[in-house]
Amino acid sequence: MAPHDQFSSSDSTATETAERIYHAWDNALGKKDIGAAMALYSEDCTLESPLVRHLLGSERGVVQGREALRAFVEKVFRTQPPQRKRHRHGFFTDGHRLIWEYPRVGANGEQFDLVEVMELRDGLIQHHRVYWGWFGLKHLQEGGHRDS
Repeated sequence: MAPHDQFSSSDSTATETAERIYHAWDNALGKKDIGAAMALYSEDCTLESPLVRHLLGSERGVVQGREALRAFVEKVFRTQPPQRKRHRHGFFTDGHRLIWEYPRVGANGEQFDLVEVMELRDGLIQHHRVYWGWFGLKHLQEGGHRDS
């Protein structure tokens, strides 16, 4: 990636948007604020994750559209186990794709090992993919993250 001072103003604006989404998404997740979370997604967004299959019992791990995503995220917030922490070390972006990792070993012990990838369009999340590592996947395979 080129040094920051070589970005054009549109690249700079896109990078600022990615950074805004990075912080706003974490804030909404931490507060379990469904309205703030949904405000970051486009109307026709998609989310892909093993958690979709796990929680919804679906064949595909894809949620399509903001309304379907809202119902899914409400369920995620309701069933979130203590291993789902939010320790991370920054992000990577080209202004159009935003990526970060939640490493397995965090500041307060083990957490789900995830990588978040978001494709951005017009200042919103268009496509969101969550890749799970062995520790988080083991938790799902053992029946965790379910409604009580």
